[in-house]
Amino acid sequence: METPVVNETLQTLLHDLGIDPAYTSQALTSLAATSNRYLKDMRLNVSTTLASAHLTRKEAYLLALAVASTEKHSVLIGAFERLATREGATPDEIAETHGCASLLSLNNVFYRFRHYMHGNEYYNKQPAGLRMSLMMNPAMGKGLFELMSLVISAINGCEKCVVSHEHSVKEQGASESRIYDAIRLGAVMRGLCVAL
Repeated sequence: METPVVNETLQTLLHDLGIDPAYTSQALTSLAATSNRYLKDMRLNVSTTLASAHLTRKEAYLLALAVASTEKHSVLIGAFERLATREGATPDEIAETHGCASLLSLNNVFYRFRHYMHGNEYYNKQPAGLRMSLMMNPAMGKGLFELMSLVISAINGCEKCVVSHEHSVKEQGASESRIYDAIRLGAVMRGLCVAL
């Protein structure tokens, strides 16, 4: 008897994201076969975090897209590109979101290594030697780009990058509630990537 409820919950989630209702994955098949509790929670978490009072819909979809790009989840990449575009995201902002995900994945490895070396003088004195012009004048605006960088850094587990970007986001005028909601959204979207 649980299956129709699971299917209804899953269909609602897929519909809300604009994903083909026939879509499935091994994780979804396993979840649907045993319990609908997590699928219900996931659907509610997704809808709640995307509707944050501290983020516009366009910002929420671009942040979700950055997570999907970081996790290389092609179905969610397509879904969030469409949703962000519908909310007014430009092709430059969409491309920049993918660029941010790629750049931060690079930076997070590099700076996490430096951090792991606990202040090794040689590593810390060497110039990074990495081009990062994308960060200078982003089409989406510096505030959102830094917020996106913070979310990706949290997902990738780079403490040094998280601290740096959180500071920068605050310098751009963001409140702690905006930062908190963006991180919650990132966490939920990463979970969604795993389940879908």
